[in-house]
Amino acid sequence: MADGGPERFTVRALAAASGVSNGAIYHAFGSLPVLLGRLWLRAAGDFLDLQVELADAVQGGDREAAVEAVVAAASTPAVFADRRPAAARMLVAVRRDQLLGPEVPQELAEAMFALDKRLIALLTRLSRALWGRADGASVEVVTLCLVDLPTAVFRRALTEPTTDGQPVIGADTRARLEAAVRAVLTLPPPPPRGGRPVPSEVD
Repeated sequence: MADGGPERFTVRALAAASGVSNGAIYHAFGSLPVLLGRLWLRAAGDFLDLQVELADAVQGGDREAAVEAVVAAASTPAVFADRRPAAARMLVAVRRDQLLGPEVPQELAEAMFALDKRLIALLTRLSRALWGRADGASVEVVTLCLVDLPTAVFRRALTEPTTDGQPVIGADTRARLEAAVRAVLTLPPPPPRGGRPVPSEVD
């Protein structure tokens, strides 16, 4: 699925690659859309687990530690690609909305959307650690660091064809992302735009 997208993914191809029969796959998952959704959900959940782990490993009680936490969290796509190359490529190549549809059970769809809450919780926590605020404007700056910049910097390596399926993200590329994130964080976020601040925790 990482190479061809969900449209070209078939149970027959999975059976051939895994050695598991078509019938066993359908018995376990019920349908191809459910299988694809669960593959994506597992990969995305593991990615967020790693992102939180990397941030927590360096986050302390001062702003310098908060900057290091953002830098570490921003590196997650590269670290995840080192550990789970196929899953990392899939998360870049396949959007969640490509997998949602009438054949996807509500419970699975809700679990996929629930990942947003986990990401927002991390973004707001890091924003508060950096600036003592978590309004929309400040959270957008952290989003730039954790989502927009890594996607732009790593997309080519995670989407271009490879001979062995292992993305190559070199040290120079990783260092340039780190430099970009640190540069963004040298400037304070814009003033709050008004309205209620983003909560520090998501229920």
